Amino acid sequence: MRDPVRDGDPVRCGSVSGVGDARGRTGPLAGLRVLEVGHILAGPYATMLLADLGAEVTKVEPPGGDLSRQVSDAYFASLNRGKRSVRLDLTTPAGQARLHDMARDAHALLVNLKPSAIRRLGLTYEALAPVNDRLVCVAVTGYGLDGADEPAFDYAIQAATGVAALTGDPEGPPQLPGYSAADNSAGLTAALGLLAQVHSGRGGQVEVTLRDVMLSQLNYRASAWLNEGTAPQRRAGGAHSYYVPAQLFPTADGHLALFITHDTFWRAFATEADVDQPAFATMAERSARREEVVAAVTKALSADTALGWEARLRPLGVAAAAVRTLPEALAADPSVIVQAGRFRLIGSPIRVAGHTPSYADPPRLGEHEEAT
Repeated sequence: MRDPVRDGDPVRCGSVSGVGDARGRTGPLAGLRVLEVGHILAGPYATMLLADLGAEVTKVEPPGGDLSRQVSDAYFASLNRGKRSVRLDLTTPAGQARLHDMARDAHALLVNLKPSAIRRLGLTYEALAPVNDRLVCVAVTGYGLDGADEPAFDYAIQAATGVAALTGDPEGPPQLPGYSAADNSAGLTAALGLLAQVHSGRGGQVEVTLRDVMLSQLNYRASAWLNEGTAPQRRAGGAHSYYVPAQLFPTADGHLALFITHDTFWRAFATEADVDQPAFATMAERSARREEVVAAVTKALSADTALGWEARLRPLGVAAAAVRTLPEALAADPSVIVQAGRFRLIGSPIRVAGHTPSYADPPRLGEHEEAT
C-alpha cells in the first residue's frame, strides 16, 4: 500500500481539500500516524495539536493509564481530545512486541518520560530503528536524554532557567506565571521538531528539553547579557526591557496593559491621554527617562477605567488591553471555545484555510485496543 507520507513529497500527509486517511480523518496531516508514550502535559499537548490537524494519534498508556486521568476528566480532555488509546505494559515482552508491531506502521513516536525510562523501555530511535528505520522518535525531557533524571516539572524549570526570577514585583519575591508555560512551550516545540524530521523523509532521533525551550524564549534577555553584559532586571508592572511605556498600569478601575513601541504610537497615545509628548518624543528618550515617563502615564491613566482606555486607544492603533480574568476573556471571545464530544474546550490555535478540525471526545482507557 502506498504511504501518503513516505512516498513522494513526505510533508504531504493529507490535503486541506478534504482528502482523508483510511480511518476517515481529514486535514493537512491526514495520513500521519503518531504514537504517544507519556503523561500529564508536554507530550500529550504536542500530539493533540497534531491530531487537531488530522494526524492519527494513538496514546500508548500503561495499564493504569496516563497520570492526567487521575487529575480530572476535564483536565485529561484538555490534552487528549480526538486520540486513540491502547494499554500496554512496556515492561513485559508481550508489551514490547505489541509496541514494535505498532511502530512498524507509524511515522513518529513522541515520548515524554525520564531519560532512564525512555531508554529502559526501548523508546529511542536506536532501539526502534531495527523495527522501522524511518520512524521519527521525539524525546521530550527536562535536560536531555544524556542528562540526569533530575526532577523536571514545569515550575522547577521556570525557576532553574531565570523565568521566575524575572516575574513579579521587583521589591517582592520571584513569582510564577500561573500556568504551565514550560510544558506548553515544550509541547509546541516538540510538534515542530517532529514535523520537521518527518518532512525530511528520514527516521531519526529528535530531542526537545524543557530547559532549552525556556532559555530560548528568553532570547533577547540572554543576548543582552551575553553580548552587552546587561543583566536582566525585574521591573514593576512587568515592564519591558527596551520599550517605554510597555507594562501594566493602574487606572481609575482595573489595570491596563499598555505596549508602546514606535514614536507614532506614542504621539497617538499622548494626544488622547493629554500627556506632554514632546518631552518624550523618541523611543530613546523614553527609555532613558523611564521613571518620568511611567509617572506621567500613571497619572494620565488615572482619569479613566481600564475598559475605558482600551475602547479609546485601540481605534488609534495603540496596543492596550484591560486585564481580564480567564472567564472574562472567554466571555469576550467565545469563538475560541469548541465542543469536543461532551467537553467544551479551547480549540486549536492553528487555523488552516479549508480545514475545520473535527473535535472528538478524549479516548477511554484502552478504547481502541481491538482496532489496532
